[in-house]
Amino acid sequence: MASYEIIGSREKAVAIVEISEDERKRQKEIVKEIMRRHKHVKTVLKKLSERKGIERIRSYRILAGEKNTEVMHVEYGYKLFLDPRKVYFSPRESTERQRIASLVKEGETVMVMFAGVGPFAIAIAKKQTKVERIIAIEINRHAVKYMKRNVKANKLEDKIIVVLGDVREKCQDFYGKCDRVVMPLPHKSELFLDIALKCLKNGGWIHLYVIKKEEDVEGFAREIASAINAKEYFVKRVLPYAPRVNKYCIDFRL
Repeated sequence: MASYEIIGSREKAVAIVEISEDERKRQKEIVKEIMRRHKHVKTVLKKLSERKGIERIRSYRILAGEKNTEVMHVEYGYKLFLDPRKVYFSPRESTERQRIASLVKEGETVMVMFAGVGPFAIAIAKKQTKVERIIAIEINRHAVKYMKRNVKANKLEDKIIVVLGDVREKCQDFYGKCDRVVMPLPHKSELFLDIALKCLKNGGWIHLYVIKKEEDVEGFAREIASAINAKEYFVKRVLPYAPRVNKYCIDFRL
C-alpha cells in the first residue's frame, strides 16, 4: 500500500498519497482502498512535487473526490482550518508542537517565524494560557487568511498577533521583546538566526528546525551553538525524512 496521510476531521478529510513508479499501475486500486478504509475522506490528492518557493507549497493532482479541498483539522482539542493545496501543514508534527508548547513559561512573549496557518502559535496559547503574547509571522497570504480564522475559531485574539510579510522585515518591530523564538522552517532556517537573535531580550530560547543526516546533526548543532554563543543546546529528532536523514529541532539556550 502506498504511503499517505490524512488531514481533516470525521466530517471531512483529505488524503495525500505518495505513489511510486512501481505503484502507478495500481493507482486506481490504491485510491479506492483509501476511500473504502476512511469514509470521511472526500478527496485524494497525489503529490507531484516537493515543497517549493517561499510559500512552501507542493503541486498536487486530484485523483478522486471533491474539488474543494478545504478542511478543518483537529489536534489536541483545537481547530485548524486550511487547504493543503494552498498552505503548508504537517499533521505528523502535532506531538512536536505540544513539546514546544509545554516548554513555554508563564508571562513569556514568543515569536513564531514562518507560522503557516498557526499550529505552533495556537498550540502554545492553548497549552500555556498565561503566555503574554505570541507573534506569528507568515508570508503566504492564504496561510495568513486561515491563521486569522483559526485564531478567532479558538478564541485567542487576545494572545496571538498575526502578521503578514517577510520575517526579515516584520520582525524588526519586535526586536528585543521576545523570550523565545520558534523557527519551524526546516530548509535554510539557520539563515534567519541573526533575526532571531535580535528578537530576543537578554537571553532566551531559539528552537531551530533543520533536515540533516544522522551523522551530521550533532556537529552542525555544536557549530551553530558556538557561533551564537549559546549556553547549551539539545538535539531532538522530530520525523524521518529520508534514509538516515531526519527532521530535527535544536533547542538553543542563550
